[in-house]
Amino acid sequence: MKVILNKDLSTLGEEGDVKDVARGYARNYLFPRGIALPYTPKTVKLFEARKEEIEAKKAQKRQDALGLKERLENLELSLTMPAGANGKLYGAVTSQTVADELAKQGFQIDRKRIDLAGAGIKNAGKYKAVIKLYENSHAEIQIVIIGQEIKTETHHAPARPVRRRRDDAPAVASGAVNETSSAAGADAPAAEQPVPPPETAPTAETAEG
Repeated sequence: MKVILNKDLSTLGEEGDVKDVARGYARNYLFPRGIALPYTPKTVKLFEARKEEIEAKKAQKRQDALGLKERLENLELSLTMPAGANGKLYGAVTSQTVADELAKQGFQIDRKRIDLAGAGIKNAGKYKAVIKLYENSHAEIQIVIIGQEIKTETHHAPARPVRRRRDDAPAVASGAVNETSSAAGADAPAAEQPVPPPETAPTAETAEG
């Protein structure tokens, strides 16, 4: 479906642009919010009458982009990130990281307009990022990544004592026990033997019988 944009929309275009969009997207999103109007002879005449106004707005945007470009290219972003001893960052510096840092400096830049080499910066050092401005204008900014080494303490577990099994008792101790037992047996008094009862002398009655 063909529409004419009534407002700027970063994902689609600028005021006065003619775009082809899905019918559902137009009816459910663009039209209810006044972002676009149906492309009809009536709306075409309406925007033709506003052509000078729209062009004046675009000229102002170009001027603003030039001023922003100059300010950004005079800026050097310095970021301190956790890193290892070799300078490798524990995390990556992404376009969102740069956008957040620019916001601290007073620049409201959408992360989608920031172009970093690759998926992000993963090592300390000096880098460049390209920021897309208005139309074909862009700014190149300097980024310095400082790696802050994180030192971790290593704790050594105390040595565990060696546990001996009962069967591992020293042989000397066992021998000493045996010798002690033998010595004790030699010195022990002999067991007393039972004494037989004394013989009795025969009585007279017994002798006569």
